[in-house]
Amino acid sequence: MAAQATETEHEDEDYTLDPELVDHVVAAAESGDAAALRGLLEPLHAADIADLLEQVGAAQRQEILHLWGDEIDGEVLSELDESIREEVISALPRDVLAGAVRELDSDDVVDLIEDLEEPQQEAILGALDVSDRAAVEQSLTWPEYSAGRLMQREVVTAPEHWTVGDAVDFLGRDHELPDQFYHVILVDAAHHPVGYVTLGKLLSSRRATPLMQITEDSFRTISARQEEGDVAYAFNQYHLISAPVVDDSGRLVGVITIDDAMAVLDEEHEEDMLRLAGVNDESHVSDGPLTTAKQRLPWLVINLCTASLSAIVISQFENTIARLVALASLMPIVASTGGIAGTQSLAVAVRALAARDLNSSNAKRVVRRELLAGMLNGISLAIILGSAGALLFHDFRLGLVLGMAMIANQIVAALGGVLVPLTLDRMGLDPALASGTFVTTLTDVMGFFAFLGLATVILL
Repeated sequence: MAAQATETEHEDEDYTLDPELVDHVVAAAESGDAAALRGLLEPLHAADIADLLEQVGAAQRQEILHLWGDEIDGEVLSELDESIREEVISALPRDVLAGAVRELDSDDVVDLIEDLEEPQQEAILGALDVSDRAAVEQSLTWPEYSAGRLMQREVVTAPEHWTVGDAVDFLGRDHELPDQFYHVILVDAAHHPVGYVTLGKLLSSRRATPLMQITEDSFRTISARQEEGDVAYAFNQYHLISAPVVDDSGRLVGVITIDDAMAVLDEEHEEDMLRLAGVNDESHVSDGPLTTAKQRLPWLVINLCTASLSAIVISQFENTIARLVALASLMPIVASTGGIAGTQSLAVAVRALAARDLNSSNAKRVVRRELLAGMLNGISLAIILGSAGALLFHDFRLGLVLGMAMIANQIVAALGGVLVPLTLDRMGLDPALASGTFVTTLTDVMGFFAFLGLATVILL
């Protein structure tokens, strides 16, 4: 029975923080009960503690750090959202901060400090050993958002002429191995990576086996200057677990592991989602009202300007609307349905561009598919809306206008949803950044123009 209860408990787990736990932590912090607070936080994973600090208010966060901050570790700092990371670091005593960052791999330290102000950067760098500081500073010399910033300097290497026995003996003697690693990277005399061996293959092979005989086919190197988005794509595309990073001369300088690559992939997906909605990709749930308003206002102003185009189009048909008042109630149907269709096509296109599934080789086929799909949807909606309009207003011609306008706007929406992001991508711009505004404006303007223009020609 106990085992069954435990199994049910795990099935119910959704990996989110229990709101009651958050309330208990806040209550313990506000009452100054350090022992209770420690007991609540100690069992939690570093990622959950980071989530908790992000979810509470600034005042409550300071109370928690005041009572419990001396026990914070580097993993919690690494998991914190960038929006509150600087605030938390500033609240920690220097010796506590020093102890926390010494636990981290070099890539986590780089990620921790690269967006901080200089005083906070110096505080963290000053807490590191000389060799660790040099490694972090070297990583920071690589371009932002590059593989050089993403890699960790702690690498396990072996000469290419070694056997399995040599490698096993070396691993048993070395006391400075990374906490986690997946491959032993083989290097030549010039320290160029030439292959790698998984730990599983290493431990299951005979001692006399040359390492070069059991290397993995998935081996590939990554330039330190490679954009991190391309690195994440390579990991996802080729199912990599780790990959050695090389400098301009091809020498090994670090390694990127799958957890860091997948974090980049997740960040890029999040950015695309936010940008499609016209939201700054630096927005966070912990931001205050003023910061949130300032981040969103520019896009709202842009949207206001583009919406004015729709108003201009409508104003050109004032006489038509005045003579047929029913048109005013039907206009939003055509425009909004086109907007939804455009968003559907746009979401698929932006996702395909991000995944490198949409490119110059298949663009024509995808555009043709969207055109035909828009036409078929337009005809289906035209039959429904046209019939309803004709019956409701007792005017066959009005139903015909509705149907024709719907077909036209569905085609425009489908084509705009794929052509706009393709064009922006061809121009070297982020297709998620402004596509939503352009497509929405396009479907609104064309929807109103088609409906009111056809009404003017057919009904008047």
